[in-house]
Amino acid sequence: MIEVSKKWMAAIGTSLLALAATQIQTQVANAAGVADLKKPAPAHANLTPDELVNIRVYKNCNKGVVNIASSASSEDIYYNFAPKEGAGSGIIVSEDGFIVTNNHVVEGFKNIRATLWDSTVLPATVVGVDPDSDLAVLKVTVPTGKALSPIPYGDSSTLEVGRRVFAIGNPFGLERTLTQGIVSSLGRTMRTESGRLIKGIIQTDAAINPGNSGGPLLDTSGKLIGINTAILSRTGQSAGIGLAIPVNVAKRIVPELIANHRIIRPDLGILVVAPVDSGLRIIKLDPKGPAAQAGLSGPKVVVYQQGPFTFRALDVNLADVIQAIDNRVVRSVDELWTAIETKKPGQEVTLQILRGGRPMKIPVKLSVVGQV
Repeated sequence: MIEVSKKWMAAIGTSLLALAATQIQTQVANAAGVADLKKPAPAHANLTPDELVNIRVYKNCNKGVVNIASSASSEDIYYNFAPKEGAGSGIIVSEDGFIVTNNHVVEGFKNIRATLWDSTVLPATVVGVDPDSDLAVLKVTVPTGKALSPIPYGDSSTLEVGRRVFAIGNPFGLERTLTQGIVSSLGRTMRTESGRLIKGIIQTDAAINPGNSGGPLLDTSGKLIGINTAILSRTGQSAGIGLAIPVNVAKRIVPELIANHRIIRPDLGILVVAPVDSGLRIIKLDPKGPAAQAGLSGPKVVVYQQGPFTFRALDVNLADVIQAIDNRVVRSVDELWTAIETKKPGQEVTLQILRGGRPMKIPVKLSVVGQV
């Protein structure tokens, strides 16, 4: 009996020790749980995937945007070219200091300054401008020890309506502002201040206001897909219709501006045309231009007699009518420009024309715009 009692007591003692240990572990665990609840949650724990994308794009691209100090060169009641009050935006495209912006942001100004993300202000020089595409390239000298963060080029040819986009810029002088929207439409056309038509314009509802001009339009991967250029508004403020030059245009224009400080465009030497049912009637030629040298002609002087009087007059019906260039039909001035700008100076093109109702083909060797 005594031995049994000792064993029983030993068992009870062991059980009590185990119970006590369990209680201690439970208390420690509970204390740890309370401590975990008091710990702050990770910064991104409560953010949606869309918010995380917004943050990532801004963090990756903000340093690639600069504020450009300048003033507006003109004002239009329909296409409101920003900036209006001394501020525009620019895009760093290389580590050695090249910046892309709009021509209308810097046109006519000599003292231009670019402000970086960390408020460093650098004097900027104009490398080259192209009014016909409303693009300009600036250059800043990168201070020793400072690294620039260029924004990588994307591909505007792959865009689709509905894709999400972002704009970073300086609307109304409020630096480093991020807005978002979608691609509202593609293939819009916009006439620049030089009168040239840009095709393939991107329309977006991302808020673009005076000061955003020259800044980037970005995709969700943080790549440059457009250069914000204008808003369609009668108030001068965003009405949900922003227009951006496709990045593929910039990829073609910017290297040439850096290399040649201007865009060398081909010239046909035809100054004025008038659309008619059969094509484009030549109204005025540069007498020293390629078309005139190749034998194309505009209105002819006709002489006619009325009684004792002799009269001279221009008969536009005798002018050549352009129907196509290298088999590409042209029915408007814009189509004529588009057909020519795909060529190079010195290249020969074939104009299909009507002369006196008779079809003809005339070879013309293109010159350089502005070349005498």
